[in-house]
Amino acid sequence: MLVVHLAPRYLLAVMEQNDSDTIAAISTASGEAGIAIVRVSGPDSLRIADSVFRGAGPPPAERPARTFMHGYVRPPGGSPEAADADEVILLIYRAPHSYTREDVVEIQGHGGRRCGGRILRCVLEAGARPAEPGEFTRRAFLNGRIDLLQAEAVLDLIRARSDRAAAAAIEQLSGHLSNAFASIYDSVLESASDLETLLDFADEEQPEGVTDAAALRVSEAAARLRRLLETWEEGHVLRDGALVVIAGRPNVGKSTLLNRLLGKERAIVADTPGTTRDTIEEQLILRGIPLRLVDTAGMRESECGVERQGVERARASVKTADLVLYVLDASQPLDLKVREEVQRLDPGRALLVLNKIDLGQRTAQSDLRPYRCCACSLLRAPASEELCSDIVAAVGMSFEAPPHPVISERHRTIVQSALQELQRCLTHLFEGDEAIVLAAGALRMALNMLGAVTGRVYDEELLDSIFSRFCVGK
Repeated sequence: MLVVHLAPRYLLAVMEQNDSDTIAAISTASGEAGIAIVRVSGPDSLRIADSVFRGAGPPPAERPARTFMHGYVRPPGGSPEAADADEVILLIYRAPHSYTREDVVEIQGHGGRRCGGRILRCVLEAGARPAEPGEFTRRAFLNGRIDLLQAEAVLDLIRARSDRAAAAAIEQLSGHLSNAFASIYDSVLESASDLETLLDFADEEQPEGVTDAAALRVSEAAARLRRLLETWEEGHVLRDGALVVIAGRPNVGKSTLLNRLLGKERAIVADTPGTTRDTIEEQLILRGIPLRLVDTAGMRESECGVERQGVERARASVKTADLVLYVLDASQPLDLKVREEVQRLDPGRALLVLNKIDLGQRTAQSDLRPYRCCACSLLRAPASEELCSDIVAAVGMSFEAPPHPVISERHRTIVQSALQELQRCLTHLFEGDEAIVLAAGALRMALNMLGAVTGRVYDEELLDSIFSRFCVGK
């Protein structure tokens, strides 16, 4: 019989000492704003609301779910003459119809640096404890409202720096990626169950076709995982921003390119070679794609120690870049040192910007194959449409496809390991009946790995690594 080692959620809830506590936090950003929201979640939420809220009519605990109440928050146990902390609107959510599937109270007070803190202080004095980073979403996961993929999508949505990144996060939050992994998991589970069943039969009694059917399902599951792996590059760009490094010889227009892409004079531009001696990094959203633009020192030999350090940093940046925009002075013939510099670049991660063609073009694109090239003049702002299109294409993003969920680095690592186990299973399946036990073992390993993606299988270390990245109040 197949046994997949799951960590039951009810068991972890018992093990977690703080899961039965009532937690509270300010869920809105600090600073001047229209409102500040204090969220309270847990079994004592309504009791705490009763002790700090003053308003007309029945107290919050006697009100139905989805009630909006107007009133005032004051310290618990105070006299009727006690000073109010703030005028508020109080919202009631009753379990399981809330974000955490617990009783939840949200108190909306005035925005600003003090009001939210004053409300939170009253709630904490009434018996709540401060929430840890991501603890509300962690409880939503532990209580079965969302899986780990959806929890991570919440963080992706909060951190999204472009509309396309937000749209991808919404797709993941809606469960599309969860459904894809669940379908693959179920297919592998069915194959594993069939192989485990074969172990109960003597060799001469084993039913026919079971091994072939299992092999087909495992092969299909592996193919689907490979397609999901193909979304990692896009996910990396949307979540982290593509690292785009501007490199080249001195005085070819690197800083001018940075300024043209940003639409402002960020870097100093001068006729004197070697003006830029350190890296300059800026953030840019180019056609919905977040970029981390880095301008670097001109690559040349120098007697100046400071400039040499700048060149070393430039070469180090080129090695780690998702895309290198290598700028050349196309008005001059292609010399040997520039050619050698270009040949060190990965053609798949480089776009050659042939600048200064307004002065005449003496560098032929045919001499630079197989590198992608864009001939332009950066003398006048803004950057050309052709150059922007080439950069987006070189980053590898397609705007033809609609937004779709994309896997993260955590998912990628797990999927790669699971694929190795599926391949190991297929190898053993065709080694004969005696290797069935090894094939079944490989599928058990793959199942545990795939379960860790959505949270069917998890431990506290995994949860801590995910939810510690959240802000307090979410």
